[in-house]
Amino acid sequence: MDGLAHEIRAEPQLSARMSNDHCPWPEPVAANISAAADRAPVISIVVCTHNRVHHLAMALHSLFDQGGTRDFYEILLVNNRSSDATAELGLALASKGLLRYVDEPMLGLCHARNTGWRAARGRYVAYFDDDALAEKGWIDAIGDAFAWSREPGCEPEVVGGRVLPLWEAERPAWLSDAIARSLTIVDWSPEPRQILDVRVEWLVGANMAISRRVLEEVGGFDPRLDRIGSNMLSGGDVHLQREIIDLGYRCLYFPPMAIRHLAPRSRLRKSWFEKRYLWQGISDAMMTLITDRPTRGQRLALAGRAVTRLLRRPRELVDLVRSSDDPLAFERRCHHLITVGYILGLLGKART
Repeated sequence: MDGLAHEIRAEPQLSARMSNDHCPWPEPVAANISAAADRAPVISIVVCTHNRVHHLAMALHSLFDQGGTRDFYEILLVNNRSSDATAELGLALASKGLLRYVDEPMLGLCHARNTGWRAARGRYVAYFDDDALAEKGWIDAIGDAFAWSREPGCEPEVVGGRVLPLWEAERPAWLSDAIARSLTIVDWSPEPRQILDVRVEWLVGANMAISRRVLEEVGGFDPRLDRIGSNMLSGGDVHLQREIIDLGYRCLYFPPMAIRHLAPRSRLRKSWFEKRYLWQGISDAMMTLITDRPTRGQRLALAGRAVTRLLRRPRELVDLVRSSDDPLAFERRCHHLITVGYILGLLGKART
């Protein structure tokens, strides 16, 4: 293993505990971490958060418990206009030298992610969700992923790994594997593989690391995509991967880089998935507007062709209006809702 992947193994693993004030480190360990804070890290871990302080505490705990060489990485907490106790938690942990705390007052996930990489001191920027838990060895695996190549000189500039669900309630019988992916579940293969077409396979922002140099080159995440408050826009991470691949850089799926992500009880309802897939279509329309910049006439033509495709298949119309507990029927319904959302987006719901 070469220097990048090896460097993170230079120090023994540290232990962690969760205390009443949400600081999962004893004071002597915090002091040791502070002493290394002036060294430029290789990896900057960016955690963007909005009003999820209770999940956030456990997410950060899983990062603090990673061990390895502490000056190899830093943790940045980006508070995206939270109104709960996020600021108090972040400032308390920052005062102990456990992380760096940054405020981003402009609401929106892409705004927060861009603030994170611009504040990062590392050569690589790793994104991690505020409702996820990092598996042991996650940071080790990031180093391994960036050093991985089938031939010298072909190392990736974007890496990401498996995201397995933390079910908060029993998985519904009507939820197929394909539709469950919208809960940020990613498990493409047991072996590393290059991501070539994001329409087929993709990495997710909950578990993705990118060369800071490449982020600067593409300008980061497009703020017209992804969550802004309670809306369900998505695709900022996928759009970024497409831009990076189009520039000729490699994008790698690396399964040892694994996390677990909350699948909350509130989302395990058909109505949530129906809304999520409708908004996926709106997000796809937004990406079309950003990438292709169609005129109003071209937008109407694209929408018309999508409507025609839908009307030519009566079974699809039946799936749209009929609710079913059959997993395949519900999967078809969700996929048709993408088309409906795409049409609505082209007709004006998606705005640039």
